[in-house]
Amino acid sequence: MKDSLISAREIKRVFTVGHQVINALRGIDLDILPEQLAIITGRSGSGKTTLLNILAGLDRPDSGSVYFRGAEISNLPESTLVDLRRRELGFVFQSFALLPLLSAYENVELPLRIAGWNRLEQRQRAHECLEMVGLGKRSNHRPYELSGGERQRVAIARALAHRPCLILADEPTGELDATTSLAIFTLLQQIIAKEGVTVIVTTHDASMTRFADVTWHMSDGTFVKV
Repeated sequence: MKDSLISAREIKRVFTVGHQVINALRGIDLDILPEQLAIITGRSGSGKTTLLNILAGLDRPDSGSVYFRGAEISNLPESTLVDLRRRELGFVFQSFALLPLLSAYENVELPLRIAGWNRLEQRQRAHECLEMVGLGKRSNHRPYELSGGERQRVAIARALAHRPCLILADEPTGELDATTSLAIFTLLQQIIAKEGVTVIVTTHDASMTRFADVTWHMSDGTFVKV
């Protein structure tokens, strides 16, 4: 664990829906090293998103611990977790979550403005990230003018903009066709090599594990062999 960027130990999470108790996570252990592409596969409802949310500090485990750079974060105050997410983490979502009235450039630049970067740094980094994902010439287009794959590339550029050390991507190719999905995973590999970032991806598509440095398969809240 001492060399890991992020680790989990005996993570359990239980939800109660009406009179039904759902064991979403049943004692999860994992270690992810810096600059790895880690992929968590499994069907919908297997616990992938719950685990990702707990690793990101967006949810808390009922028992167990999460460690980031060797320090436990699962019991930190919410204000500290918010600051950690703003500085160290980037997020990519299945539905892209882009602001529809802003251009690709403005979507990438906005979090830098919120973080207090100066205007020159905002402009340079936003353009750098869009070039990195192959959309330098599409920077003035709004999301509705872009394909699904292009919108996800903008979302990746936005996640990278503030130079996080860890990106968490929840089903980033869930709305994309097979060819575009391959391109997105290839891009993630290239970004890891260029930026030195670590990436954790959840996906229901087990064929994407060919890109992974490390893979786990989830079923009914636990890791299983396939």
